[in-house]
Parts: sequence; structure tokens; C-alpha cells
Amino acid sequence: MSKESGEKLTGVQKAAVLLIVLGPEKSATIFKHLKEDEIEELTLEIANTRTITPQMKEEVIEEFYQVCLAQQYIAEGGINYAKELLEKSFGEDKAKDVIGKLTASLQVKPFEFVRKTDPSQLLNFIQDEHPQTIALILSYLSPAQSALIISALAPDRQADVAKRIAMMDRTSPDIIKEVEKVLESKLASLVNQDYTIIGGVDAVVEILNTVDRGTEKHIMETMEIEEPELADEIRKKMFVFEDILLLDDRAIQRVLRDVDNSDLAIALKGSNEEVQNAIFNNLSKRLAVMIKEDMEFMGPVRMKDVEEAQQKIVNIIRKLEDSAEIVISRGGGDEIIV
Repeated sequence: MSKESGEKLTGVQKAAVLLIVLGPEKSATIFKHLKEDEIEELTLEIANTRTITPQMKEEVIEEFYQVCLAQQYIAEGGINYAKELLEKSFGEDKAKDVIGKLTASLQVKPFEFVRKTDPSQLLNFIQDEHPQTIALILSYLSPAQSALIISALAPDRQADVAKRIAMMDRTSPDIIKEVEKVLESKLASLVNQDYTIIGGVDAVVEILNTVDRGTEKHIMETMEIEEPELADEIRKKMFVFEDILLLDDRAIQRVLRDVDNSDLAIALKGSNEEVQNAIFNNLSKRLAVMIKEDMEFMGPVRMKDVEEAQQKIVNIIRKLEDSAEIVISRGGGDEIIV
């Protein structure tokens, strides 16, 4: 790409210019958050970029800064708040242009105003609603907010709401708008008219990983009776092997005492360097060398075997947590052990 300063760049070309300006290290970090086809498209565009004029560089960086600023303002106070601040900084036309670009590509979630509300106040507002309505609202909140609310619900409603979140798939925008209207929604006009994917197992897993252990146990025990297959699917996702980084050294050492060395070698074969280091640092030097040699000599391993070995270790971790031999760092109302 070699363009004159006055010639208009496409979005992909601007992204390529920005990544070149940012340099390889920062660009590599950004690539981690992109899809494969996006990476391929950008890589090709970067490869074809021949000349970047100082004016082009300045314009792209300035636009990127304005978009980042707009996103920050939207997160802080919503679209109207962002528009007001951008108008003061860049003028009405530029503010409208930046907001327009964002709303064209960025789906502003429903219940924006709810996420600005204190969870305790929101609890008073929704606790008497139908469990399905509560589940819909919690699906749009952050896991931390949802965890506070679901923990404060009556015990007989906790599992019901959690189950409804997990089983929720697609919700009609008309229903979302109706619920928003009841909650005096401020952003109903921004809801995309396509069906919106919300809830699901991943959503309830994030919430359950954030609530206190007592609430989690009650919900899971109830769900295991009412929906055993769903409970099993949720439990498998609740603590993944990489979450071993949440354990302190003493807890890791306790876990490793119950782990078969062959399972450990296979499990580590498919884990990242940070997890491997956390494990090796809690093994004796002799055993660490032995495990590393096993990993080297075993050659390629099927992903299925890696996942099975990791799940065995995860099951040991959960068993030790249930018996209070180790503590997993989590949010909510866990007691502090000193």
C-alpha cells in the first residue's frame, strides 16, 4: 500500500498502519485477540504496505485515540455521556463521526444502565421478579455483579435462576425491550434487531466461579438432582487445568502428592509455559527433571489424552477443596483463613 496523504484509507489499511506504527511486540499482543481470518487479512495488508507518510501516521493514531476515548466514555456513562464529552473535545461533527463508527461495529449491550446500578439496589428491584426475568438480566451483567445478586436470592431460587441462565440460548429482542421498558431502560433503541445470544453454560460457570463456595455448592447440589447432565457439563468447565495458577505453592504441592507422574507429564504437554513453571517450581529438582524427560521422550500426544489427564488433576483439586485441604482463591463471601 502506498497512498497519497489525501487519499482515503480503508479500515483494514488503517489497522495495518496502526500495527506497523505500534511495533512488533504490541502488535503481537493485539493479534492474540483477533480471529485467524482477521490475522491473515491484516498480515497480508501489512506485507503490502510500502509507504507511510508522517501525515498518514498522525491521522491514523489520532483516529485510534478518539475511538479508544469514545469506548472509555461509553463504558463510564453510556452513549449520550460519550457524545457529550467528545463534542466538548473535538466538536459536534467529529463526535458524531466517532460515535457513528462505534455503533456501526460495536454492539452496545442491553441493560447498560443496570450495569451502572449498585447490585444491592438492583437486588431489591428484581428479587420478586419471575426467575426467568432475573436470569435474563443477570446474563447481561458482569459475573461479579451477578454473583452478588444470586448469592443474596432465597436458596430455593438460586438454583432455579442458575439453571435458567445455563439453559438460555437466544432471546427475542422484543422480550429484551419489554424487560428494559419495565426497568426504565435508557438504551433500548440501541438493541440490535437480530436475535441476541446470551446466557448459556459459560455464563453460569463465570457466575458460579465468582460466588462464595457455600452458594456454589447449594446450586450445584440442587442442579445435580434436577438436571444431572447440565450439572455435569457445568462442573467440567468450572475449574480448568490452567486455573491451577489460582493455587498457592502449598496447595499445588498438596495436589501433586495425589497426582500420577505419567498423568502429570501428559497434562503439562498441552499446557502453557506459566502453568508448567508453577508445577515444576513445586516439584523436587530430581522429579522435575524426570517429568521434563518424560515429556520430551513421549513425542506428540493426542489432545484427547491431554484433556483427560488434565481433567484427572482438576478432579483431584476439586476433591481436595471439598475436603478443605486446599483453598481456591475466589470472590464472593468465602471465609478468610489465617
